[in-house]
Amino acid sequence: MIKIVKGDITTLAVDAIVNAANQVMLGGGGVDGAIHRAAGRELYEACLNVPEVRGVRCPTGEARITPGFNLPAKFVIHTVGPVYRDGQHDEPEKLANCYRNSLTLAAENGCHSIAFPCISTGVYGYPIEDAAKIAVREVREFLSHVETQSRGGGDVEVIFCCFSERDVKVYRGIV
Repeated sequence: MIKIVKGDITTLAVDAIVNAANQVMLGGGGVDGAIHRAAGRELYEACLNVPEVRGVRCPTGEARITPGFNLPAKFVIHTVGPVYRDGQHDEPEKLANCYRNSLTLAAENGCHSIAFPCISTGVYGYPIEDAAKIAVREVREFLSHVETQSRGGGDVEVIFCCFSERDVKVYRGIV
């Protein structure tokens, strides 16, 4: 099931929220900073303990999982979206990988509800319309696979948590 809400992702009582992180995973601006502030110092410490790969904790398109600490969510799944240049430098595939890898980590950790922000659409500059199409496509693909595996008993809820009414309208127009 797909839901679209306008709100603050840090307040959602779901199994996992997705953090639009940067590669060092130690907080930043936007959603990343809000999640780190709401989760508390323990999230920062947990992220420090994530092993580095090629000099970063989470390469673009990959995902890592930590506890949610002071958040209502049990887990935080950190993923790094691509910085948008022109859509011709593997940005769509990297963004799709963010969703695929986050959903896979959620499933591996027994999550039945997951909330995504609008990955890469803030300071990373990805056009919301293009990003939302990729997000919805990847979530639908995942949900169809889950439903096939569970013979119609797929009880996974995916929430697109949008910060603005404009983003809500874009997602609703696609879903």
